[in-house]
Amino acid sequence: MVRAKFICHSITRRKHWEPGKGEIWDIKLSPVTTGSDEDKAFWAATPSGEITLGTCNAEAVKQFDLGAAYYVDFTPAPRAEGK
Repeated sequence: MVRAKFICHSITRRKHWEPGKGEIWDIKLSPVTTGSDEDKAFWAATPSGEITLGTCNAEAVKQFDLGAAYYVDFTPAPRAEGK
């Protein structure tokens, strides 16, 4: 497993491309760069990058706050059969 620490920098809303499907939110996160000793250690390991999540789930969007930091864990998942 690899753990990174990212900050939520923007949450934008746009119309869904299919009429009547509501809206889509794009949540953009980037690695921490300054702050606590922990933040500095994460920055040394991950000095650049970006994660963009797109969701049409309004409840999921409520889990993110601008300027808040989040741990992101990368854990290998089993491959789908035939892949």
